[in-house]
Amino acid sequence: MPFRIAGAVKTENQAQFHPRKYMLGLAKAIQNYGGLIFTNSLVQDVQNIEGNYKCYTDKYCITSKYVVIASHYPFINFPGFYFSKMYQSTSYAIAIETDKKLPKGMYINSSEPVLSFRTCKQENGKDLLIIGGGNHKTGYSPDSDENYGYKYLEQQAKKIYPDCQILYKWDTRDCITLDKIPYIGEFSSFMPNMYVATGFNKWGMTSSNVAANIISDSILNAKNDYADVYNSKRLQPIKNRGEVKNMATQIYHSFISNRLNIPKESIDVIKNDNGGIIKINGTSVGIYKDTDGKIYTVNPTCTHLGCLLTWNNVDKTWDCPCHGSRFDYKGKNLYDPAFKDLETYGIT
Repeated sequence: MPFRIAGAVKTENQAQFHPRKYMLGLAKAIQNYGGLIFTNSLVQDVQNIEGNYKCYTDKYCITSKYVVIASHYPFINFPGFYFSKMYQSTSYAIAIETDKKLPKGMYINSSEPVLSFRTCKQENGKDLLIIGGGNHKTGYSPDSDENYGYKYLEQQAKKIYPDCQILYKWDTRDCITLDKIPYIGEFSSFMPNMYVATGFNKWGMTSSNVAANIISDSILNAKNDYADVYNSKRLQPIKNRGEVKNMATQIYHSFISNRLNIPKESIDVIKNDNGGIIKINGTSVGIYKDTDGKIYTVNPTCTHLGCLLTWNNVDKTWDCPCHGSRFDYKGKNLYDPAFKDLETYGIT
């Protein structure tokens, strides 16, 4: 590593996957065994009717004996109640190019804030270094804090490689369980033959494979030695009082406290290329002004369970601090568990 470390734990025989190539391989294997894959078929509801499940899209209904909800964050709220024992965390990554020698392998630190390092090949054969981290709970705006977001990663990159060029940057969300162990198995005791895989806590490449084995074994009535560890109906997460308290506090602020503190001011208080919520004639309105001052207005209430959204000025999105749904400044839904767009207003 290009800096001093106190010590390290080395894991032998690690594998570094190219996620897109890995996914294409899985898709090909499914199709080779007769499986069918459909895109542009968003499931909006699942109902149990006379022992079979019906999955409803906007145009079609699919009937099956078994259903696996592997939709990142479960979009069915009841009776699983996963929204009460899980939240979403936003993580960032940048890809840099430098003339200095890059470390081989994959590395992650054990302290906060988290930083990870790995390399990847460009089309020209030259290595890029991917630095990840700067994570925070989704719904918290990181643009003013130096320990989160792109700003933190860029500062760390320049500190280690002063000559580096930052070529790419992106962010994503991960589902975090209260006890940091994924929920894999039966969705609910009240819905037999429905399974769930979620809460991978940023370890999706490995946890998804574990989930596939546990759920397929369950459907085939085969014993799996790890099923009890990941039992999705377990109650142990409630023992993590600190996490439960944080979630309860956030939900209180979103539903009650923050709504009482919305300013009753004019649109003029919001600067160009920024957003915020104000009261207009007693109604909460989410406003974004682009760089030219054009105004975009939405109802800043999440279409999942009604939490008050917050403005993310890094990505120019409306984010839900309760469960992690995201919407663009025009109100279009971008991220689960919500799948409906925001209501928009015509305000001049």
